Amino acid sequence: MKQIYKLVIIVCFLLCAANAKADIYNSMKTFNSALLCLDSRYVDTVNVDALTETAIKAMLKELDPHSTYLSPKEVEQMNEGLGGSFEGIGVRYQMENDTLLVINTVTGGPSEKVGILAGDRIIMVGDSTIAGLKFNTNEIQRRLRGPKGSVVDLGIMRQGERELLWFKVERDKIPVYSIDASYMAAPEIGYIRLSRFAQTTPEEFDKAMGKLDEQGMKHLIIDLQDNGGGYLNSAVELADFLLPSSELVVYTEGRSDGKRNYLTRHLFDHFKGRVVVLINEQSASASEILAGCLQDLDRGVIVGRRSFGKGLVQSPVRMPNGGMIRLTISHYYTPSGRCIQKPYTKGDQKSYNEDLLNRFKQGELQSADSIDFADSLKCYTRNGRVVYGGGGIMPDIFVPLDTTTYTKSHRAVNAKGSLNRFIVQYFKAHQQELHQQYPTIEDFLNEKSGFKVTDEMVGGIIEQARKDSAQSNELDSLYTNEIFRSQVAAYLANDLYEQGAYSRIMNHTSDVFNAGMAIINDEHRYKELLKSK
Repeated sequence: MKQIYKLVIIVCFLLCAANAKADIYNSMKTFNSALLCLDSRYVDTVNVDALTETAIKAMLKELDPHSTYLSPKEVEQMNEGLGGSFEGIGVRYQMENDTLLVINTVTGGPSEKVGILAGDRIIMVGDSTIAGLKFNTNEIQRRLRGPKGSVVDLGIMRQGERELLWFKVERDKIPVYSIDASYMAAPEIGYIRLSRFAQTTPEEFDKAMGKLDEQGMKHLIIDLQDNGGGYLNSAVELADFLLPSSELVVYTEGRSDGKRNYLTRHLFDHFKGRVVVLINEQSASASEILAGCLQDLDRGVIVGRRSFGKGLVQSPVRMPNGGMIRLTISHYYTPSGRCIQKPYTKGDQKSYNEDLLNRFKQGELQSADSIDFADSLKCYTRNGRVVYGGGGIMPDIFVPLDTTTYTKSHRAVNAKGSLNRFIVQYFKAHQQELHQQYPTIEDFLNEKSGFKVTDEMVGGIIEQARKDSAQSNELDSLYTNEIFRSQVAAYLANDLYEQGAYSRIMNHTSDVFNAGMAIINDEHRYKELLKSK
């Protein structure tokens, strides 16, 4: 009965939020009668908690595509991604033949402190064997993670040791970084890739900018491709690094939330060099806030493809069961006054989810001419350049999607996991040799003496792919596929060094990255793009 009353409270809140003029008490009475009827008279026992979640989800579906309900478990997972840390043992791992292989340990983390090494295999957790049992990712995480200060015994198999080695690991906070890569892409040009806008993102960005500044950075590329967003405030704080004080970054406006302006605070001397921002069709939410702000204020050149188009702001509402409603409370607008939310029909989530697929079918990802904006959505940047709302951020330089980059054989090898399996085996067999020969990422990337992917390695991957029944009759073409060789080297570098090693190698195969480099290197063209037309 207690659960039923909780449900009534939840329903009351939702109905108030959805329609303040509704006859709330009659609605509550009707809903409560239905639930009491189910609980007391239905032929089988009912799960009130499950019915509660189903009812909430059904109501939210009738609103907009971004008002959602998260279960308690989903809330926990979301907080790990955006909160900046989780609590666990501190290893990057990978499943190999149903065995947990340690790729590397988090620097200064619990596992490194007790002596666990890359290449070790975790066979037992406590008194439970995990090897050979085909656990999914969630089950593995459940066993390895736990509250800070809790202790877990790990049974490790190490090459050269006949018996299991036992380690007592005290779990601790493990950082989750939102910056995937930060390095000097060329003399005077820094590069930072952001995967999300988390609580720690401004602090991470500050540290990355400081290191790049020490290396002589004068201009900056910010890569927001595939960045689905996160915290609005984090996007505003990043704008602080690039703009003077009291600049409008974004404003929000909603029926009950009123209008709120978000301004730069100028807590420090802002960066004054050229700025290029890379976006694509998966760049959304907070990514669009930052990109749209810099475009509207003519502070940077946007390069890539039209972004996702999410201009709705969600507020978290905690539920008594530990779940959460992420309720849309307002629209957000870029400084020029444009709302970049793409059109949607209430209750039609399917069509909304298929928008990117439809863009591809209509040729938009291949040609900017396929994109049509209504004149009613026209806005103007500070310098008088025309920009449009109503459907994402349109870049200043459009770069079409290259559908020929990954061949059929390349896709087949990746889809079957053959490349991944080969890398795991190669890394395990050659890890010490690679570290000795290439102690730093710079040694690995050296044009003359650096690492080279051999024909023998490609042959090994092809052999693995054939064992995995990869569906392609053109596997031998991988011998001459330079992008495939770059990917092999990038995966190895990522296991040997910091996570950003992958981007450092693969960026040179990216048309969007290369277009961004061309713009930032050409001061005259950069300035011309930001002028009124």
